[in-house]
Amino acid sequence: MKLSSYVTRIAAAVALSAAALGSQAATVAPVKNIVLVHGYFADGSGWQAVSKILTRDGYKVSVVQEPETSFDDDVKATTRVVDAQDGPSILVGHSYGGAVVTQAGNDDKVAGLVYVAAFQPDTGESPLELTKKTPPATTAIKATADGHLYIDPANFHEDFAADLPAPEARFMAISQVTPAAQSFGVPITHAAWRTKPSWAVVATADRAINPNLERFMTQRAGSKTVEINSSHVVYMSHPAEVAKLIEQAAAQSSKE
Repeated sequence: MKLSSYVTRIAAAVALSAAALGSQAATVAPVKNIVLVHGYFADGSGWQAVSKILTRDGYKVSVVQEPETSFDDDVKATTRVVDAQDGPSILVGHSYGGAVVTQAGNDDKVAGLVYVAAFQPDTGESPLELTKKTPPATTAIKATADGHLYIDPANFHEDFAADLPAPEARFMAISQVTPAAQSFGVPITHAAWRTKPSWAVVATADRAINPNLERFMTQRAGSKTVEINSSHVVYMSHPAEVAKLIEQAAAQSSKE
């Protein structure tokens, strides 16, 4: 074999090896983008404590402010934020936000899903259907005349945020978001947890979603799950534990 031909082949082999190593490095690079999605009756500001921890630990955090005017609008708002990231993301949903991330999580830029005291509907299933099968403890969710939902302020602290200080819960009650009721009954067209890795927090003292329903959904999805003795707003009352699980998801999703 001529020397020039031999050198050419060696150079080609080195180039291929470098490309393969580069591809492998890209595959195992940690996920650094975290997208947080709130649920009913609250807004994105509730993620502040979790966001501070994640940012301190080197993650880029984005918080979706869904309009809660329709399920489709909420999914679009979430997808818009995911698509704006500079790489793969961990998509985190609380409560109704779990249904939103179950749909929006099919986006190619989503590496993994984290459910925080959240709904995890299957394909063809809605949060309303799940709630009818396993009702929550609260009976304080009311409907307005024009088809929106709210929690009776008199019951807000006990049924939604029992482990927050009373003044904080009181302010949340008087500033609560009133979502469109019809969004609760929209079925998922394809459950992202069927093709993406997932993690979950079960809030064992949750009165807004039955903890047994949370357990059923996380087990069905095969989510890596932790249980925390908390009210529905576990991400506000136990931000360190929730942030820790999100960081685990980011580290482990990068190896999928």
